[in-house]
Amino acid sequence: MIAKFTPLVILAAIATTVIVHASPEFTAATPAAIKRWQDSRFGMFIHWGPVSLTGQEIGWSRGNEVSVEEYDCLYKRFNPTEFNADEWVSIAKAAGMKYIVLTTKHHDGFCLWNTQQTDYNIMNTPFKRDVVKELAEACERGGISFGAYYSTCDWYHPDFPLTSPRGKTPREKSNLDAYTEYLKAQTKELLTQYGPLFTLWYDVPQKFDPERGAGVINLARSIQPDIVINDRTGAKGDYDTPEQKIGGLQIDRPWETCMTICEQWAWKPNDKMKSLQQCIHTLIRTNGGDGNLLFNVGPMPSGKIEDRQIERLKQMGAWLAENGAAVYGTRGGPWKPSSHMVSTRKDNKIYLHLLRKVDGPISMTALPTKVISAKLLNGPAIQFSQQNNHLSFEVPTSLWDEIDTIVELTIDGNSFAIQPIQAAALPNIPGAKATASATLENDPQYHAGGVLDGDIETRWATPEGTKQAWLQIDFAQETSFSGITIEEALCTHSSRVKKFELQKKSGDSWTTFHSGNSLGAHFSASFAPITTSSIRLHILDATEEPTISELLLIQNP
Repeated sequence: MIAKFTPLVILAAIATTVIVHASPEFTAATPAAIKRWQDSRFGMFIHWGPVSLTGQEIGWSRGNEVSVEEYDCLYKRFNPTEFNADEWVSIAKAAGMKYIVLTTKHHDGFCLWNTQQTDYNIMNTPFKRDVVKELAEACERGGISFGAYYSTCDWYHPDFPLTSPRGKTPREKSNLDAYTEYLKAQTKELLTQYGPLFTLWYDVPQKFDPERGAGVINLARSIQPDIVINDRTGAKGDYDTPEQKIGGLQIDRPWETCMTICEQWAWKPNDKMKSLQQCIHTLIRTNGGDGNLLFNVGPMPSGKIEDRQIERLKQMGAWLAENGAAVYGTRGGPWKPSSHMVSTRKDNKIYLHLLRKVDGPISMTALPTKVISAKLLNGPAIQFSQQNNHLSFEVPTSLWDEIDTIVELTIDGNSFAIQPIQAAALPNIPGAKATASATLENDPQYHAGGVLDGDIETRWATPEGTKQAWLQIDFAQETSFSGITIEEALCTHSSRVKKFELQKKSGDSWTTFHSGNSLGAHFSASFAPITTSSIRLHILDATEEPTISELLLIQNP
């Protein structure tokens, strides 16, 4: 079947009935709508469509791993007979998630609803069921909010100026104004037929500038005034969307990290899945920076979510059932996040999330208000003192939690009134020293030690044009470990590092014990136990100057 698109004259008539004028200025969401969105804190992202038949990435594999001709015909075989919207909702609820965002249309242009604007949609597959309608209704029944992802760019639509592979190929003929009216007509369908929506989550604006994006936002707001819209229409929108990474503390503008439970957005057989600790730490670190977490699953071609992913999500839900008071309805801070601790707050409570065990007392910058009491969340009181501009306390050894030890502080006043405070960071590897092959402009703020200081805002950076470099860690004594985590700074959709080796010092030589083709924002690797006095990250190739913010060891059990 060749997809048919509604003529421009009809689309223009539809659009002009709902918006009078599109200008660079857009109407922002109300504070009440933003608060409702922020209070939810944790949602499920779902990337799904005919591409799941291939096991390749949605949108991005069109014209790459899968030919355009084959990709565009996948819908003819797409028949997910085991899709059950109520089951998806129950999985999200079991995970402690408060909202779901579904990819109603990705960059490949395929639509999961009964749209009247194109035949390239779910109703013309063997399945012939409106997935968006069924999921929206299931969310309403299940008491969970429903949001729609919609790709701003469309590499399938003949009027969009760019096409596959990767949206980098210009079309010989295109009409961006006509495509914009198509996008607005589909936005109207989603809002009027499947709303009210919790959020509209646009993506990859490419040729859409702030003025065109503002027109989209204003159209949506004219239909549903309380809709919350992200920053990917071309205009600024209501909230930022860092992808596959977590930032520091940002309280002046709402934000949401979108991240995958495995490595690929769409389903991939045997994809590497994050550990429970990685999943919980992703949620905690996001919340501690004052962001929401939109955590992605990719259902299989059958319509079911993998059992192993369901089990991991249920484990997250069990953790939240016990510790949700320190997550839901909170804001990030007041302490800025560090590698070992983040904080969340609500009313007169501040929750310290201690992410790795510390022997002995913990000392941090004091609060500018009186601390009335300190206790473990769901546990006993602990001794504390606040003097000489330091807050000090100690968690009994037997009460440390292997994932997150939460200390609940009750203060005299409103925790939201406290401005951000710099936490007293603990070194990632006590006694270790870092050196590097080169440093950006020999500037101390980019020195190698930034990867060990526990401060996520510092980093080692290399000079302009660097493609190969090494970072060496010398331990205070022979050290044993069985894993490592590395935080690559400033990486967006992909890693700057394209080839690397991890080496250990053996006498006067170096021996490689792990290698890979990318790092990324949150690299983690496990291996047979290593004992050595020094390790080296040897970067063999990079697309841009390598820069690393944190390096931590995973100690042997």
